[in-house]
Amino acid sequence: MKKLSAAGIHVFLIIVSAISLFPFIWMVIGMTNSSSDIVKGKLSFGSMLGENLTNLVSTTTLGSAFVNSALIAIVGTILTLLLCSMAGYGFEIYRSKGKDRLFGLLMLSMMMPFAAIMIPLFRMFSNLGLLNTPTAVILPTMTTAFMIFFFMQNTKSFARELLQAGRVDGLGEWGLFSRVYMPAMRPTFAAAAIITFMNYWNNFLWPLIALQTQEKKTLPLIVSSLASSYNPDYGMIMVAIVITTLPTVLIFFLLQKQFVEGMLGSVK
Repeated sequence: MKKLSAAGIHVFLIIVSAISLFPFIWMVIGMTNSSSDIVKGKLSFGSMLGENLTNLVSTTTLGSAFVNSALIAIVGTILTLLLCSMAGYGFEIYRSKGKDRLFGLLMLSMMMPFAAIMIPLFRMFSNLGLLNTPTAVILPTMTTAFMIFFFMQNTKSFARELLQAGRVDGLGEWGLFSRVYMPAMRPTFAAAAIITFMNYWNNFLWPLIALQTQEKKTLPLIVSSLASSYNPDYGMIMVAIVITTLPTVLIFFLLQKQFVEGMLGSVK
């Protein structure tokens, strides 16, 4: 009975995995076919990959869009990890009633939808002359209540004895954070890096408003413009989607072990 039960679980997991992977497999197959073949539902590889890629490069600003997305995602991820980890560390290590009340107000900000602050943000960045720049995309999401909460919760499992040992060795507060806390919390930083990078890379609504010229647009905006054309070329769209998806997939597979450890709150 145990063997039958285990076999049933494996069959179920295989079926669920196949259903989950099918859209990605179909996307990879679609990038090698023509638009008409994709509409017909062809599920075999074709010979149109080169032509689809050539059409994509010649009709869009793919190169600049990739650079813009990479710049926003990398710089935004680094700044978010640094600022949110410092905030989470401070909230948890240096507890006080005032900080607890402040943290409660910070959590309340998660209830406010981003759509409610888009117009004030647009006017603010317009007055500052920052529209149509990567700064306008990075600043509004550089610190988030969720990421501060994430670091704060993981810091609960951090060994405070390490801080005491660091103070005995003469380290200051910045030294304790950078040389003791950050190395010990690598799994947490890895998990946060994956989540933050994916959020920046896939961000669509605010970049659509803040980035107003073709040269400044990111990859999700390019894919959206291709899909909304009067006569969309689905083969070209599939190539663009695969290119857009690859960086996040690669980062996840490179950091998947640390991601799991960080989500479980483990500290090495």
